[in-house]
Amino acid sequence: MGFNNWNSTHCRAEFNEEMVKGIADIFVSRGLKDVGYQYVNIDDCWAEPQRGADGNLVPHRTRFPNGIKAVADYVHAKGLKFGIYTSAGTKTCDAQGFPGGIGHEERDARLFASWGVDYLKYDNCGDHLGQSAQQRYTRMRDALAATGRPILFSLCEWGQSQPWRWAQPVGNSWRTTGDISDNWGSMLGIFKQNVGLAANAQRGGWNDPDMLEVGNGGMTEVEYRSHFSLWAMMNAPLLIGADLRKVGQSTFDILTNREIIALDQDGLGVQATEISAEGGRHVLTKPLDNGDVAVALFNETGGTQTISTTASAANLGNANSFRLRDLWTGQERDTTGAISASVPAHATVVYRVSRQGGFSSPPAGVSQLSDLTPSLAANAWGPVEKDRSNGERGAGDGTALTIGGTRYAKGIGVHARSEVRYHLGGRCTRLSATVGVDDESGDRGSVSMEIWGPGRQLASSGVLRGTDGARTLIADVTGLQYVHLAVLPTDDGVDYDHADWAEATITCT
Repeated sequence: MGFNNWNSTHCRAEFNEEMVKGIADIFVSRGLKDVGYQYVNIDDCWAEPQRGADGNLVPHRTRFPNGIKAVADYVHAKGLKFGIYTSAGTKTCDAQGFPGGIGHEERDARLFASWGVDYLKYDNCGDHLGQSAQQRYTRMRDALAATGRPILFSLCEWGQSQPWRWAQPVGNSWRTTGDISDNWGSMLGIFKQNVGLAANAQRGGWNDPDMLEVGNGGMTEVEYRSHFSLWAMMNAPLLIGADLRKVGQSTFDILTNREIIALDQDGLGVQATEISAEGGRHVLTKPLDNGDVAVALFNETGGTQTISTTASAANLGNANSFRLRDLWTGQERDTTGAISASVPAHATVVYRVSRQGGFSSPPAGVSQLSDLTPSLAANAWGPVEKDRSNGERGAGDGTALTIGGTRYAKGIGVHARSEVRYHLGGRCTRLSATVGVDDESGDRGSVSMEIWGPGRQLASSGVLRGTDGARTLIADVTGLQYVHLAVLPTDDGVDYDHADWAEATITCT
């Protein structure tokens, strides 16, 4: 969460040291820092057109007369972080063609670290000198790591080579689209490109649909609320693109909505899945770390629409009543399962849905998890399957759970990214499972399988590939209210990532 100047200033003269310091001041004075915004980032045009005699990039003498380190020091003194920009080619993207980073990765990384940089946006312009995107971005990753300074690495490759398939071990976020513009059509198109990539995102590696346009004036307040809501549901980096010295109170009201921000920053780190989009009526669901589920009802059409779903469709199980909290109005109501709203044109209603009762815990003794009802079941490819492999998108279309040639009668079949949670009520002591990539993937696919309790990891398989045999995971769940099974994609995207929790048992008293 933070700020980037590009959407409001581009390369105009108003982009300068005074502006950057002013944004840092506003982060503190207007409460943006308090709700989580921390990165104050500068974009293209911060440098002189030529490198110095020593080969280093030179701060623009007019825009930044005191140098970049002085600005970074000012930002750090406010308790904030500072970000910078360059490109993975010979030139940056502005028509003036400032020097890019290719062939200078180690030198530039050391320079950025010496200035106190905390964030690098690495663009995709200039001559690539015959190198692939993966080669260019990996080399800068290594250069940043060699400095010893923690620097968040943002790949701005525009989605051209599908970075969501390879960038997980390279960067912390990767652009999935071209640049956003401050209009409804651009925002809507980028949302549609990014929303289907939910399975490729996970904690520490995020799909990036570009910066926010909220407050720049090209959309209505209703449309900006949708923009902010959808970006939060998709776990997008929330980088403010408006000049906060010039915006009105309504912009601050949108940008500081703590309850919407909490969805974006939720510790479970699951990007929302679009479960329906009929006739421009979109329903997105997003499981949350405390067991709630966020549901966004988004109306892309030009007229008011009734948009509906159910708690069951939102993967909310193991309860008989639910509380709906509207995160824009604060209004609350109860439901036995129906989730619906009359949504104005271009608007988005966002509910946080909580269970109100009727929780069931496992019986005493040893139980198979596949015989229990999960309190949350999210899966990237079709439903979570009981006693069958994941198969395709339809329910019950998998085969017998099989890992390394061994069949298992009981268990759970999933596809990464998958999150399954069981309410334990503090009554259980031990969880055990045989885990691996299901044989239906052949020798393809790779996943990491993890067992979590509230706020901490209990067990992890490490990377499991289709060529590996089964492994056993055991977790101490004594006294825990819930246990959470996560299956994450690793370094080769999500194709063929069918995984099994075979013979998964829970021991309770």
